[in-house]
Amino acid sequence: MLRQIRYFQAVVRLHSFTEAAEECCISQSAISQQIRALENELGVPLLARHNRTFSLTPAGEVFYRKSAVLLADWERLRAETRRAGEAKERLRVVCLNSFGGHEFQLAVALFSSRWPNVELTVSHGSHEDIYLALRSGGTDVALSDQRRAFSDEYVNRVLAERKCVVELAARNPLAAFDRLSPADLKSTPCIVVASETQRQSELEYQRDVIGFCGDFIFAASLEEARLMVLQDKGFLLAEGGELPAQFRAAVVQRPLLRGKNQFQRRYCAFWRTDNPNPHAPVFAEILQEQFIASDK
Repeated sequence: MLRQIRYFQAVVRLHSFTEAAEECCISQSAISQQIRALENELGVPLLARHNRTFSLTPAGEVFYRKSAVLLADWERLRAETRRAGEAKERLRVVCLNSFGGHEFQLAVALFSSRWPNVELTVSHGSHEDIYLALRSGGTDVALSDQRRAFSDEYVNRVLAERKCVVELAARNPLAAFDRLSPADLKSTPCIVVASETQRQSELEYQRDVIGFCGDFIFAASLEEARLMVLQDKGFLLAEGGELPAQFRAAVVQRPLLRGKNQFQRRYCAFWRTDNPNPHAPVFAEILQEQFIASDK
């Protein structure tokens, strides 16, 4: 009956027995016979025939709409069943949860389109989450900024060096400055994206490495941190790049200076040198393509 339903869908969609027969690679008489057989099975006419034309009967309209859903469900079921029966290749990727660019999402989309038979698992985490996942084999490839010296245990692929900015509420008095230093921000809380277990290590990095010396408040995600900025609860350190549309009217970005130069972050793709997954370097290559394209 599924084949008959497909024939019926084609006839109605194309509004032509001749075109439907061509699309389905059968003769016009055969497709007419199959539609008749479907109507006999259902016990009601689906088409009202008028010489060389036809229209849907009320029963035909209901069946056309409902059978389209049935066919879509069948195709999904068939695809899922096939996937379950195949020994499928997999790739696990993780992205730093405070990374605000679109390169990672674009790489995921491109990899999925180019390698549709590879099951891609995507997650986000803090620096420590990513480090532990790499060490334990819990992920295949990671996008993160460089916090540690490079190790020979990993492939350390530099993707880009991004100049960092401070995001502030437009109504904050510091928004009037063209650029800011950690000293300028000493009286403004620093908003840090970190899980509860990673707050101390993130605080130490922001304080000891970057030089922020004021109070710290924490957010579980970049979205939550930017909402805090919107409410003028503090500032957020971020890499340069266009703000999401919902924040542009009320949030400004100002370069963060370290001495005379703008502070930079180095973003890298990391994977273990003993990781046998051949798709890890492929994903890293696609990821680098996105960074190169966005820097042009």
